[in-house]
Order: sequence, then C-alpha cells, then structure tokens
Amino acid sequence: MTPEFITGFFMESIRTAILLAAPMLVVGLVTGILVSMFQAATQINEMTLVFVPKMLGVALALLVFFPWMLKLIIGFTENLFMNLPTYIH
Repeated sequence: MTPEFITGFFMESIRTAILLAAPMLVVGLVTGILVSMFQAATQINEMTLVFVPKMLGVALALLVFFPWMLKLIIGFTENLFMNLPTYIH
C-alpha cells in the first residue's frame, strides 16, 4: 500500500461519511434557524422549543433520504470488498 492509496482511501471514506450526515445536519440547521427566527419575532425565549421541531425534521430527513444513504453506503462497502485483494497486495 502506497501513501497515495491510503490518502485516497481515507478521503473517500471521509467524503462518504460527510454525504451520509449532510441531509440530517442541513435539515437540523434550517429548522433551528426558522425556529430561532420565530422565537425572535414573538420574543419567546424557551430553550426547549427548538428541540422538538429539530428532532422531527431530522427524523423526517432520515426517512426521506434513507434509500439514497443506503445505496451510498452499500456502494462504498461493495467497492471495498471487491477490491480487497488489490488492497492487500
């Protein structure tokens, strides 16, 4: 194994992890901003008000994006196992 291969494999695994986490993180961020804007407009300063909409949004994003995420992780794992003999040499 060359240092270039290890670096490339590490970058591919980090890219896959970021792509898997991105939908839920983006939905959580957008939901948090919208609820914060609502809190600022109504001057309601309840800290727990953000929690429930964020959790519902993240759960909904997970349901919507799960098939794509599953396809992505299966493709990464298949590529890893198919090329395992090459990686060993």
